[in-house]
Amino acid sequence: MSLIEVKNLKKSYEADGAGTPALQGVNFTVGTGEFVAVMGPSGSGKSTLLHILGFLDRQSTGKYFFEGRAIDEYSDDELALVRNKKMGFVFQTFNLLPRMTALENVELPLVYAGIPERTRRKMAEAAIADVGLAHRLHYESTKLSGGEKQRVAIARALVNDPAVIFADEPTGNLDSESGRQIMEIIRNLNQTHGHTVILITHETYTANYAERVIKLLDGEIVSDEKVAERTTGVSFKK
Repeated sequence: MSLIEVKNLKKSYEADGAGTPALQGVNFTVGTGEFVAVMGPSGSGKSTLLHILGFLDRQSTGKYFFEGRAIDEYSDDELALVRNKKMGFVFQTFNLLPRMTALENVELPLVYAGIPERTRRKMAEAAIADVGLAHRLHYESTKLSGGEKQRVAIARALVNDPAVIFADEPTGNLDSESGRQIMEIIRNLNQTHGHTVILITHETYTANYAERVIKLLDGEIVSDEKVAERTTGVSFKK
């Protein structure tokens, strides 16, 4: 059984009585443990697809199955629960709370999940150590560099041991070296820890860290291929 399966997925946005198509009959599957990049220019439908896959929006027509269950079968409350427990998100803008420490930011999903304080503290510390930031546990996010903020965001995404991590342009606000380090961390989470990763990007160099690239154009898949020459490099070390 595939972790993710979409069949003839379509999404249109209504404005002034007219529909604007964002996705036009998308079909693909993602297996457990895969690292897939979804690539395309601005306006290609990448963000719309991410929002649907991440239970942040619903399709107009077609089917989306997550762990074998159609999204149409979930209530809004169920979607929120599954999203918190099964999905981790890493965004270009980090989305950290500025007056909270790295540790407190990473603990947030566990707070929402009702995990006891002592347990969530240990889980958050372990996740931060996994991204090489144990020495910044008690730093407020405003005192961290861009690369460090993104590491905290990755730790927050993986702290619940999700079924899938969605990384939306994770290097977009970083310099080239910090971006390389972040991509090494994400690849390590996939190769060493077995996390399924779906990367949204418009950049070839980040897409080449994946094992497979799905290219979108005007809401349609124009290619779905294995990466012939994956980016090489030394895996991130703590």
